[in-house]
Amino acid sequence: MVFHKEFQSAGKAAGLQIWRIEKMDLKPVPKQLQGNFYTGDAYVVLYTTAAPSYNVHMWLGNECSQDEGGAAAIFAMQLDDHLGGAPVQYREVQNNESVTFLGYFKTGIKYKQGGVASGFQHVVTNDMNVKRVLHIKGRRAIRATEVNMSWASFNHGDCFIVDLGKDIYQWCGSECNRFERLKASEVAIGIRDNERNGRASLQMVEDGSEPEAVLSALGPKPNIPAGSPDDETTDRSNQKKGSLYMVSDAAGSMKTTLVAQSSPFKQEMLSPNECFILDNGGDGKIFLWKGPSANTEERKTAMKVAEQFVKDKNYPKNTQIQVMPAGGETTLFKQFFSNWKDKDQTTGPGQAYSIGRIARVPQIPFDASSLHSNKKMASQHGMVDDGSGKIQVWRVEGGDRVPVEPSSYGQFYGGDCYLILYTYLQGSREQHIIYTWQGLKCTQDELAASAFLTVKLDDSMGGSPVQVRVTQGQEPAHLMSLFKGKPMIIHLGGTSRKGGQSRAGNTRLFHIRQSSTRATRAVEVETSASKLNTNDVFVLKFPDGLFLWKGVAASEEEMAAAKYICSFLGGSITEISEGKEPAAFWSALGGKKDYQTSKSLQKSVKPPRLFGCSNKTGRLIAEEVPGEFTQSDLATDDVMLLDTWDQIFLWIGNDANEVERTGSDQIAKEYVDSDPSGRRGTPIITMKQGFEPPTFTGWFQAWDSKMWDTDPLDRIRARF
Repeated sequence: MVFHKEFQSAGKAAGLQIWRIEKMDLKPVPKQLQGNFYTGDAYVVLYTTAAPSYNVHMWLGNECSQDEGGAAAIFAMQLDDHLGGAPVQYREVQNNESVTFLGYFKTGIKYKQGGVASGFQHVVTNDMNVKRVLHIKGRRAIRATEVNMSWASFNHGDCFIVDLGKDIYQWCGSECNRFERLKASEVAIGIRDNERNGRASLQMVEDGSEPEAVLSALGPKPNIPAGSPDDETTDRSNQKKGSLYMVSDAAGSMKTTLVAQSSPFKQEMLSPNECFILDNGGDGKIFLWKGPSANTEERKTAMKVAEQFVKDKNYPKNTQIQVMPAGGETTLFKQFFSNWKDKDQTTGPGQAYSIGRIARVPQIPFDASSLHSNKKMASQHGMVDDGSGKIQVWRVEGGDRVPVEPSSYGQFYGGDCYLILYTYLQGSREQHIIYTWQGLKCTQDELAASAFLTVKLDDSMGGSPVQVRVTQGQEPAHLMSLFKGKPMIIHLGGTSRKGGQSRAGNTRLFHIRQSSTRATRAVEVETSASKLNTNDVFVLKFPDGLFLWKGVAASEEEMAAAKYICSFLGGSITEISEGKEPAAFWSALGGKKDYQTSKSLQKSVKPPRLFGCSNKTGRLIAEEVPGEFTQSDLATDDVMLLDTWDQIFLWIGNDANEVERTGSDQIAKEYVDSDPSGRRGTPIITMKQGFEPPTFTGWFQAWDSKMWDTDPLDRIRARF
């Protein structure tokens, strides 16, 4: 294949490269103008990470011609080929871009009228004879669209930028809110600093007090309409299921066969010799996965096949398409699989399909001594401290909380709900966490009471504690480490009330496992050989005594914890190693069965995702923040949801309204329940602005605890 000379520098350095299609050729867009797109044109965008891994996007403006769109597709395919088939390819359509694409332009994406055909060029000039109006939309993904230069384009609900070259005016509608003003200011500052090389003056203008310059550019101001709600925001909670198809090249014509009607899928369904389409068209997205051993023709024409599929299904033209190689799967794709595991090995740089080229969050091994200094580690392992603070435990009983005897702290029964108050020092400030532990066999009344009592306890402490809701069997690492080096013991049923424990004569099986933070817990499981696992230790209690079973890959700490469980259960102990079990062991378990014998694949650390929950549009919706998020993406007038896969944080901004505060818990629940991968019972941690624990702040680069002491709007105005 002949390569374009522009590809010589493609992907050589991390960052963004953008080309526009001009007369069927590629022309680079200057760095300062990246983020400006003419609506009459087509573009090819390459993003390279430090890994390196690559994303190739072709972007199509609403008015671009079919020829230009076709040329962009061919160049994108050649670029993919030039980079050894390793990139993920995206098709982007104006106003419906992927979150990945929007993330490159944190200060907003700007749509300009016209295009190559009408003589519009991407050139950096000192020309100050600009006259245009930009309409700013969006709270997370910011879009600035060039509109007609007249009052007819305006409304009271949004911000507009009146750009007159040497003077740039940010006009704020009387109904637009603080966070929208903040985002519009970032766009205005970006225009001044990049497009005008800093040579323009910025002014903030209020609806109703327009200066002379604005009135003479737009004419006398008539009555203008109220704001309209954003209609394009889709509701995350009604996520559609996906279907999986196999693509085969039978006798030169592509055909698709249904593999699975509805997600979640199993990773094994993706055979390496074929290409597959994951159809999430109901949600406006189509994914095509290229098997590493699929034939070259199928791999090369992947984007064409996906586009044909969109046509055949009568999906809208602006459906998002992602094409990816094996090993380069995107987070959005992986979430449709219930058992996705990333292969952690990387193959040599010589192989095009090297696995692990995708940029991932580096795993940080746990070290308790550096908890206070290393926030990144604290957040990845979910540890606010080493668990040596003060602890109080109550059981929910008859709609009230009853203190639990301290000698039995660490014992949890499936028929109960518990409140655990943990107090520790952060600097000189006393901090609190309330864990609400809910047993799988407790009554509906106790569940309701546990939630109510948590709120009551939180209120009595001035609302400063962080609240963590925990479902039996999904305890976070920090909760497990509160019991002074003893393992946490979870009984399948029963209650810690007098006489509510299981009878001693029964056969019971406990599964002992250590978390990444070296805290151990023993969980009672169903007495069946299928529950065994080569990575862990098990204690089997039966009428004649105890078996202590050690898996091949189990650790010494797990053995020590198991011995503690044995002493607690009482009886004579027989230690056995995996593979050398006596017949009595299998018969006590009800016979031999298959169980997990592969050494655990470390679940990869998936990149965290941040969503804003807002009812500014009239109904409560969750919308993802694109790109690398920062602390300033936390909108103080919203509730934000941070998903770090093994836990979910709800952050409540001080200015969030009542609907958002009370409805956000439901959003978090629906968010987990509608997860295509079938996640259930993930812990949900609720906190208020100003009381963030390090397990939360560690996910943000350079967290500033004084950030909200001054008004963010005043801070950004200072840059005007």
